[in-house]
Amino acid sequence: MAMGHGGRAGGPRAGTAAPRRPRRPRAVLVDVYDTVLRTDALRRRFVDVGRPEHEYELFLAHALRDAMGFALAGTPTAFGRVLADALRSATGHKLSDDALAHIREGFTALPAFADAEPALTVLARSRVPAWAVAQGSGDHTSSALDATGLRTYLRGTVASDDLGVLPPDPEAYRLACAAARVDPETTAFVSAHGYLVHGAMRAGLVGALVLREGEGAPATIDLPHVTGTSLVTTVEALLDLPS
Repeated sequence: MAMGHGGRAGGPRAGTAAPRRPRRPRAVLVDVYDTVLRTDALRRRFVDVGRPEHEYELFLAHALRDAMGFALAGTPTAFGRVLADALRSATGHKLSDDALAHIREGFTALPAFADAEPALTVLARSRVPAWAVAQGSGDHTSSALDATGLRTYLRGTVASDDLGVLPPDPEAYRLACAAARVDPETTAFVSAHGYLVHGAMRAGLVGALVLREGEGAPATIDLPHVTGTSLVTTVEALLDLPS
């Protein structure tokens, strides 16, 4: 059983390969969307243009489905194009170009979670370098992080459009490590999305899952090496691993 307040996982799930013994990482890849930055702030933008806020969930579900579908078909597509089509579909093709742009522009104005800056500060003070990892373009992700002042804590940004491979494909994490010039075996991946942590562990990284608001780890993923009830406690659990 994963420990609730920043702890180590208790062992492999039935039917999965036993993970290697985790070690304190020398570098950390941090997932951006819904781990560091809150995409639920987009709800307000749907309301701004006269649409119900629940279309936010439909929009993101369509975008992730289509992005992964294209990737599985062997034709990875720029995430911005996927987002544009998903937004039109989720809103019933009823919005003007200006209204669609108003919603999409929200991606560069997303607020950070309250625990994001403290967690990145913990890594910086521990001299463990961190890189942001996100779906989409590196420029858009960097702009979003700049708007919150968080990019100053990061060594760089690695984006799926630049990699040409979409997480949770294990190759995406290997390429991300190569782009950051770090070794997957000494690198951790931190996310609030269980399926993304699962993919990282399959690529040989240390997996760290953020379980906010009493969430539990999905039963279908490899048990994460560490979990925490906030980004801070998750990072602290990584740093508490043996060297």
